[in-house]
Amino acid sequence: MRNRHRRHAEPSGKPQNPPAPEAQGDGEPAAAGMDDLPQAGASEGTPRRSEEPDNPGPGAPRAQATADDAAQQLEEQRDRYLRLAAEYDNFRKRTAKERVESGSRAQAEIVSRILESLDDLARFAHVDPAVTDAQTLHKGIEMVEQKMMKALGLAGLELINPLDQTFDPTLHEAVTTEAALSPEDDHTVARVFQPGYRFNGQLLRPARVVVKQWTG
Repeated sequence: MRNRHRRHAEPSGKPQNPPAPEAQGDGEPAAAGMDDLPQAGASEGTPRRSEEPDNPGPGAPRAQATADDAAQQLEEQRDRYLRLAAEYDNFRKRTAKERVESGSRAQAEIVSRILESLDDLARFAHVDPAVTDAQTLHKGIEMVEQKMMKALGLAGLELINPLDQTFDPTLHEAVTTEAALSPEDDHTVARVFQPGYRFNGQLLRPARVVVKQWTG
């Protein structure tokens, strides 16, 4: 009997089951360890976000290069605009200066044409009237006038003396009118009070005239 009880008391060769977790106060099994629980907010198959900064990708350097090229082109266009503005300003000033100098040269050329006539006029203006008759003075002044008109005519001056010509309101100025003797004389210049002048096609002064008018 002692041996039978001893065999039952000896442990068998089979491994014994591990002890069950101790029940807590309400009889439920103890909670699993914190290491065995899934992380909060993490879903299966979703990788964790890396703590490293995001890679900008190959497009970022290309966009930066495009912005740099645009800025460089803008600066080149600005420099070109400033150069063109400076060149135009210089051209404007140079043109204005050349215009003034050209006008001065033209005036000097006209004056030089009448210098000899002025010399002749001065000689006649200083003659002694006691030893010079009126006919000689008149002839000398007439020669000076002709010489001066020839010089000015070569420069482009044209005399307007429309005696017995048809009245032209673009070249003549009617001071008064007088009766015409026939219908054919209507609007004809009867007398010239003051001749007109035209220089290189430009009217300097209209001729002041008396116009005939037929009244029937």
